Amino acid sequence: MASITKRGNTYQYTVSRMVNGKSQPIRKGGFKTKKEAQIAAAEVEASLAKGIIPILKKVPFDEYFENWIKLYKTPKISRVTLEHYLYSLNAVKDYFQHKAIQDIRRQDYQMFLNWLGKNKAKETVAKINGHIKACVKDAIEEQIIQIDFTRKTELMWTVQPKKSTEKHLSYEESERLIKSIWSKLDEGLGYSLLLLAITSGMRFEELVGLTRKDFDFINNTITVNKTWGYKKNSPKGFGPTKNEQSIRTIKMDIKTMNHFKKLFKSTPTNLEQLVFFSPSSKYKVISNTNANKLLKKLLDELNITSITIHGLRHTHGSILLYKKASIHYVSERLGHGDIETTLKVYTHVLKELRIEDEHLSMNTFEQMIV
Repeated sequence: MASITKRGNTYQYTVSRMVNGKSQPIRKGGFKTKKEAQIAAAEVEASLAKGIIPILKKVPFDEYFENWIKLYKTPKISRVTLEHYLYSLNAVKDYFQHKAIQDIRRQDYQMFLNWLGKNKAKETVAKINGHIKACVKDAIEEQIIQIDFTRKTELMWTVQPKKSTEKHLSYEESERLIKSIWSKLDEGLGYSLLLLAITSGMRFEELVGLTRKDFDFINNTITVNKTWGYKKNSPKGFGPTKNEQSIRTIKMDIKTMNHFKKLFKSTPTNLEQLVFFSPSSKYKVISNTNANKLLKKLLDELNITSITIHGLRHTHGSILLYKKASIHYVSERLGHGDIETTLKVYTHVLKELRIEDEHLSMNTFEQMIV
């Protein structure tokens, strides 16, 4: 049974404990009321009864989160993904300051989510919340805390995401863009990059990380196994892919491959054998800014609502799903970490296909009855 003693204006509990035959009591003070000390002592006794040694030293949430990222995430994720975790860490530091993880309650975390959602989109809030939930889960596993304070909290956001139609082109728009790109391939290397972006679905850092040896003109495939640092927070030169699933071999159409086969024969090489080498660029490859400007110029000429070059990746996936490629194949081809990512990104296409599937099922059985 725990004993409660008054020390000045606060209360302290003492829970008896034997370790290897020796008395090692657990004490903690600073409670405003006797009742608070009794409740805290009861929690310690319950933990000891389960064989759990409670950690009484307060651990600042921001410090625990930062160490968690360094230990469990940094060794296995790309620099780009690490930036997302560090963004989440900054949000924790800004709001919770040095508040101990043991002192955070569900209401505190909901207030954090309400604060976080101001001037942010749902996707951003959900990503930060996902990082924190994973960290809290490990804190419980390590017996730092006993309760998941993120459980049954609600995400809040004020910025509405772009409509799916604003992030990718329709099938008809894609046809017009590809025809326009093909007509301009002799006008500069940037057009070749746009062609490969829409026909392969690669991420921009994967495109600029391609070297000539990644192209297999016998089997018409391109191997993706690295990236290239093209912005300030990227690693210099070659870097790892976003995740393990991003290392892949993409089967390409013959026409696109023939273009690059001719391109390699007619253009000089460079020290790194980079396909989209640009000696005048700070990062030695075609910049993302210039690629987006070129894409916008083409889309404006075609009177098509502008999208970013990353939107060409979404367009690639949307086209394949529209043409009835399986969701598993599209996920693998795009190098998504898991199929849940594909399902989330292409919900708009899947809804459209579901309507077609419903009509197909009805027509199939109606025709069988006739």
